[in-house]
Parts: sequence; C-alpha cells; structure tokens
Amino acid sequence: MKRTDEFSLVYNNSKKWHFEGAVVFYKSGLEKKVGFTASKKVGNSVKRNRARRRLKALFRELGDQLKSGSYVFVAKVKIDSMDYISLKKSLLWSFKRLNCLEK
Repeated sequence: MKRTDEFSLVYNNSKKWHFEGAVVFYKSGLEKKVGFTASKKVGNSVKRNRARRRLKALFRELGDQLKSGSYVFVAKVKIDSMDYISLKKSLLWSFKRLNCLEK
C-alpha cells in the first residue's frame, strides 16, 4: 500500500491489536496488501527506517502463515528496545488475536 486513502480505509474499517512494539491493523480481503508506518515519535529518520525494516523482515518471515487481506503495521517508540525474538513472539500473538493466521 502506498496511498493515504488505502491506509485510511484499513485504519477505519479493521480490527487492531496493540503490543509493546507496534500496532497491527487487519482487514480481510481477496488479496494480501501490506503497509508499514512509523511516526516521528519513534525517532529520527534512521530509527524510523530501522523500525520499518524490522517489521518488514518479520512480515516476510511470517507472511506465508497469514490469511489474505490488508495489513498495516504502525511502529511504536519501544520497538527500538525490543529484541527480535520478543518482537516476533508479540507479532505472532497479535496475529492469533486478530484471527488472521491460516490454520
């Protein structure tokens, strides 16, 4: 996803789950779309890009297990202090709570 209206559609009409490092939005659909954001609260551009890269890497790793639909990941300030394992566990728990894992 690249356009603001696509992000807004997911923000307004989806299920969401917060965890320590990010917020995950999920809206079911026919194809798999994904978007990543990090506000200036996360830090300077280096920290924001690192947060997005970490979320992208996790999505690439776990994306095969997910149902089709639109996903938006919003990085939070604490993502910088989380290690990869705990971030992955939290993200898996979020997917389970949002009921978007394929069985």
